[in-house]
Amino acid sequence: MQMEPDITIPSTEGLLSTDEVARWSESLDHLLSHKYGLTAFRTFLRSEFSDENIEFWMVCEEYKKMKSSTKLVSTANKIFKEFIDVQAPREVNIDYRTREKTKQSLEDPSPTSLNEVQAMVYSLMEKDSYPRFLKSKMYQDLVNRAHAQGQRRSV
Repeated sequence: MQMEPDITIPSTEGLLSTDEVARWSESLDHLLSHKYGLTAFRTFLRSEFSDENIEFWMVCEEYKKMKSSTKLVSTANKIFKEFIDVQAPREVNIDYRTREKTKQSLEDPSPTSLNEVQAMVYSLMEKDSYPRFLKSKMYQDLVNRAHAQGQRRSV
């Protein structure tokens, strides 16, 4: 039986409120835009040995912010080799057409070169791993602990 890793709710600043943890269930965007939500989701995916999608999504977020064309080229090559190439060690699940289109767009990379493939991977997470996360013992424990901490504070 696979054990889910424990997520420690910070006990000082940034204490998670019940509302914040509950908001993560409203959308994948809410979850990924919160520092602890993103950490919890990544940890959950690691526990399932399926964290390549979130890791790819995160490197794409950083890639979009790059200004240097030299840095774009080197980073695009690294991302392609790590996540997109058929023999990539952390290959994301995309179709042949998208893989080829991405390969072509990375021949002359721009900050938007990975947008389509990133959107596809986001959609996969939203339909597959995100609902599993919300049903997981890990998420339920976070909700319960945030609720318990909130009750202790209001006593």
